[in-house]
Amino acid sequence: MRNHNFSITKFVLGPISTNCYILACNKTKEAAIIDPAEEDNAIFDKIEDENYSLKYIINTHGHFDHIGGNKILKEKYCAKILIHRSDENMIINPQLYCSFKIGNTYNSPPADKYLEDGMVIKIGEIEISILHTPGHSPGSVSLIVDKNIFTGDTLFANGIGRTDLTGGSMEQIMHSIKEKLKLFNDDYTILPGHGSMSTIGEEMRNNPWLQ
Repeated sequence: MRNHNFSITKFVLGPISTNCYILACNKTKEAAIIDPAEEDNAIFDKIEDENYSLKYIINTHGHFDHIGGNKILKEKYCAKILIHRSDENMIINPQLYCSFKIGNTYNSPPADKYLEDGMVIKIGEIEISILHTPGHSPGSVSLIVDKNIFTGDTLFANGIGRTDLTGGSMEQIMHSIKEKLKLFNDDYTILPGHGSMSTIGEEMRNNPWLQ
């Protein structure tokens, strides 16, 4: 996905097919990677081929399938890891980031900076607005860039994130969707942590969990 200001490249990675995204400013070549499920040569090749300067590693939440590439990307590109404070311990604690479910342990460094609701961070000339959308985990966030929303595991095409893991809450996730994400215009694109893209309008009209 590309417009005149920025480009978005999607990778599907890891043991449960997590969507990982590179968001890059077309003018300055600064970039962020969102939810790196694991280290992968396709990510490295894209960064090198496009001559991107990787500034941030952004975790929409702290579960294992969204943090697996944190360590290698930080070491290779000196990028800063960003996550909401409520999930800060999750990325360094296997019992919290649930790697026991696949019998593997990911060794993520701690966060360098904490995301907060209403915060705006910049990648080159691109602004990323942070929206705290707890429910799947206490520190789940969504990222708004222009008319695109990276929803992590809060809202999917035809589904919502599970709430049966540590810190999950059905009440919170429904509040996050119906009182926060629903406020965006119908034509905003949803870029979720798993599965295909959608729009706010499509999900509010047809997602069976929201009817």
